[in-house]
Amino acid sequence: MAELFTIENFFTLLMLVLLQAVLGFDNLLYISLESQRAPKDRQSFVRKLGIGLAVTLRIVLLFVLMTVIDKVKMTLFTVDTKFVSGEFNVHSLIVLLGGAFIMWTAIKEVFHMIAISPGEEHGHLKKGSVKSVGSVVTAIVVMNVVFSFDSILSAMALTKVFLVMATAIIIGGLLMIWLADRVSTFLQKNRMYEVLGLFILLIVGIMLLTEGGHLAHLKFFGHEIHQMTKTTFYFVIATLVLTDIVQGRYQKKLLAQQEEIMTETSKHA
Repeated sequence: MAELFTIENFFTLLMLVLLQAVLGFDNLLYISLESQRAPKDRQSFVRKLGIGLAVTLRIVLLFVLMTVIDKVKMTLFTVDTKFVSGEFNVHSLIVLLGGAFIMWTAIKEVFHMIAISPGEEHGHLKKGSVKSVGSVVTAIVVMNVVFSFDSILSAMALTKVFLVMATAIIIGGLLMIWLADRVSTFLQKNRMYEVLGLFILLIVGIMLLTEGGHLAHLKFFGHEIHQMTKTTFYFVIATLVLTDIVQGRYQKKLLAQQEEIMTETSKHA
C-alpha cells in the first residue's frame, strides 16, 4: 500500500485518472443511450450496476493482461488474399467486433427514429424496444470491457504498479457513475440531441473499427487501414455539435419568421 503514496506514483495516478476521463467519453455516451432501453424507473440503477460490474471486470482484466500480455498480442490467424489481408490477435478482434456492434446499434436506432409514426412515443426508442434490466446491464458491461482495452494498455505503458492502475480504474468508475445520470438526464430533457448522440456513437464505432484494423495490419486491395486519431475524433465531434447548434438556432429563426407571416396574413384576412 505504501507504494501508492510515493510522489512518482501519485502523479502517475493523476495522469491515469485524466486518461480514464478522456478515453471514457465515448463509453459514457454509450452507457447513457443504452440505459434508456431499460424500464424508466430502473435506468439509474442499471447505469450504476453496469458501471460497478464493469469496473470490477476492468480490474480483473488488468490483472490478466499484466500476466498474459504477450499472448493477447500473439497472432491467432492471418488472412492473405488478393482483396484483404491482415494478422489478427485477441486485442484486434475484440476492438473490431466492438466497433461493428456499436455502429450497428447506432444505425438501428436511427432507423427506429425514422420509423416512428406521429402517434407513437417520441424518442430514439420504440415502445417495443424496451429491454430487461439484465440484458441492458450485460450490454453495458460487455462494451465497457471493449472500451477498457485502450485505457488499460495505455496505463500499463505509464506504470507497472498494479495498485496505482486499479485505483485509477476505481476513481474513473466513480466519475462515470456520477456523470452518467447527468448525461442521461440532459438527453431526456433535450430529446433533439438524441440524434446527435447516435451519430457521435456511430463515429465511435468507426474509430474502433479503424483502431482494430490498424492493430491487425488490415489491408483492403493493398491499402492499409490507418487508425483514426483522438484529435480527428474530437474534431469531428466538435463539428457535429456546432452544426447541430447552428441548425437548431436557424430552425428556430425560420419558425419565428413563419409565425410572423401567419400572424400578418391573419390580420389582413
